[in-house]
Amino acid sequence: MNVVTVPVTGFAQNCRIVVCTNTNKAALIDPGGDVDKLSAELSTLGCELESIFLTHGHLDHVGAAKQLADKFGVKIIGPHLDDKFWFDSLPMQAQMFGFAPITPFYPDAWLAHGDTIHVGEACLSVRHCPGHTPGHVVFYHDASEQVFVGDVIFQGSVGRTDFPKGDSAQLIASIKSEILSLADDVKILPGHGPNTTVGHERKTNPFISGRYG
Repeated sequence: MNVVTVPVTGFAQNCRIVVCTNTNKAALIDPGGDVDKLSAELSTLGCELESIFLTHGHLDHVGAAKQLADKFGVKIIGPHLDDKFWFDSLPMQAQMFGFAPITPFYPDAWLAHGDTIHVGEACLSVRHCPGHTPGHVVFYHDASEQVFVGDVIFQGSVGRTDFPKGDSAQLIASIKSEILSLADDVKILPGHGPNTTVGHERKTNPFISGRYG
């Protein structure tokens, strides 16, 4: 499985293009904006987009999903149904964060803990990780030991919980049960900032150790 990172929007959100090297089928994880930029990268890679996966409903992670889904004729999958209110409020989010106006849209399918999603022959497991948002999910690819975590955890930090229905205690519990339960060598691919590993965050992340928060 090949992963290409394309930062999008003024929030430098890490959209990931995940390509199954056996089939050349691809998925976009969290296309937050910049439709033309992402389309050009897909063309350069020469892969076939078959799905769009969303970790949660914040605009900087979903802003280009509907346009790209319509352009390429693919479905939008995820996050968990508990994030529906964030999709309801997309126009308000656009106004709040200075994005272009956007019409509410909804995924073609919601995800639940324990589901699996596929990119060509690659299989990723879905883990529900509420706290940053109530419906946040992460995607774990066991074969390559990589987990796509959206805004749950970052290098040396964790997701904000001061948005509606955020919960700091729930976020830390999610991280401990669904991220720190993975092996130390598993690579963490967050929605913003550099990649890290489970082991590095287990040892050094001050929010997990309780030094902050």
